[in-house]
Amino acid sequence: MKSPFSFDEMIELLRTFTPRAEIILEEVPAPQKLATYSFAFTADISNGLQADAEEEVASGRFVILHEPGGQETWDGDFRCVSFMRADVDSAMQEDPLLPEVGWNWLLDSLTATGALYNAPSGTVTRVSSASFGKLSPRNDDSEIEIRASWSPLISQPSEIFSHVQAWCNLMTEVAGLPPIPDGVASIGSAKRRV
Repeated sequence: MKSPFSFDEMIELLRTFTPRAEIILEEVPAPQKLATYSFAFTADISNGLQADAEEEVASGRFVILHEPGGQETWDGDFRCVSFMRADVDSAMQEDPLLPEVGWNWLLDSLTATGALYNAPSGTVTRVSSASFGKLSPRNDDSEIEIRASWSPLISQPSEIFSHVQAWCNLMTEVAGLPPIPDGVASIGSAKRRV
């Protein structure tokens, strides 16, 4: 089924997407061999504090692929491919249900923004690091990584926003940032690297 709009039209609209202030988006080269058309950006998420107190708490990558006529496993003409990683506390990292919870965070984020999709797939990985020798003064690190893809059901270019917003919401939730209530603007301005 032919898309009723051009991929370039959707990308131009995507470039106007403005996330909450703690998220810095940067357009990056997209993978070229996965589909005829592709677009990608990365996100770095800070804790929202200022100056020396600011630190990165999560990062990720979002790719939108378009193959006219689709691919067999996609169940559609478009595919969202995402990755995110965030620091978690050691108690969360040790929870045996963390992978299932992480996957449900993704699905709940898509549902909360009204994003319609088919064929979700992915992995949730716990990463734990311990430091030794000269690095032993460092704290041990724990992270969660969520790699996921799904086929967005979009009939007009603006409908991609709900998918990107879901991905941003997922990253901020996993990173432990408080949600911004509906109708309330975040303090500060969104940053975009060029």
